[in-house]
Amino acid sequence: MRPILPLALLLAAPGLAHAATAAPTAAMTQGVAAAFGNTVKAQYPDGRYQRLWIHPDGSWEAVGRRGSWSSGKWSLKDNGKVCLKQSKPFPAPFRYCTDFPAGGGVGAVWTSKDMSGEPIRLTVVRGIEKPTAGAGS
Repeated sequence: MRPILPLALLLAAPGLAHAATAAPTAAMTQGVAAAFGNTVKAQYPDGRYQRLWIHPDGSWEAVGRRGSWSSGKWSLKDNGKVCLKQSKPFPAPFRYCTDFPAGGGVGAVWTSKDMSGEPIRLTVVRGIEKPTAGAGS
């Protein structure tokens, strides 16, 4: 059951809600909106990465450090946390919610924990960075 939201470890953007469907503005280059069109990478203590792509339409997709793909829908909670609910490769019976630096943008780096409590180092990287054959690198 590990593929579920492997990178669902991030995102909270108070005040940005679903400004996602509008044309980009200066305010949309921070918080969760900074992830639109970019990659959120999570580095694990073993040096491998997971990658997450947040889309303005409320969907997300990710590839785990072992190369497994997952996808689903994201939403913002009233407390500013971003929640991810997986629909593929199987529907998850729960949502994973966590913070994302509200003032963060491309280049933002912060630490967090994944759903199992493992520490990770997150970075918003410019552009869509798809993994190569060795998916975890």
